[in-house]
Amino acid sequence: MKHLTALAILAVLAGCGRGETQRSLTAIGGVMPPLSFHLTRANDGATVAAGNYRGKIVALYFGYTHCPDECPTTLANFATVLRGLGQQTKSVRVLFVTVDPARDTAPILKAYVNAFAPQIDGLRGSDDEIAQLARRYRVLYRVAPASEGRNAEVMHSDSIFFFDREGRARFVSTSSDAGALRKPLVALLRS
Repeated sequence: MKHLTALAILAVLAGCGRGETQRSLTAIGGVMPPLSFHLTRANDGATVAAGNYRGKIVALYFGYTHCPDECPTTLANFATVLRGLGQQTKSVRVLFVTVDPARDTAPILKAYVNAFAPQIDGLRGSDDEIAQLARRYRVLYRVAPASEGRNAEVMHSDSIFFFDREGRARFVSTSSDAGALRKPLVALLRS
């Protein structure tokens, strides 16, 4: 038992000293399926599919507007990175897919994403459409609606997927810091 504990501690310490971006960014080219969905874009009410984003570098992130910390931090960091890309920003789209469509109505979602950057599209759909997209990329989430004496509770994974101009999955990041978001976008813009 002592040996297992020592190995576990060594495994944790082995990750120390490396930058967050290095630990959190994984190349997934050829492993994950290409971008595919049919959802409603809250920004303008249009029904959109993955094909509408061909020719753009796409970042896909699942979250919800009532999120107290991770979602607004991630979108604020994306906004910072997008501003830093200058003219290249025209080639990038961030897709924020709500996992809580019951509360994230189109007007709420539109106002939320517009507060960050014009390159961020808020996407919503039926529970089944969102679940299908989440399963496609192995994203976990759970929504427990509000009930008497209890607020709604939402849990979602923090993975951010990056797709090239052809819609092929290329990277996944589990860090939302600006450096972790910038690195795959710059790599894909250069390819």
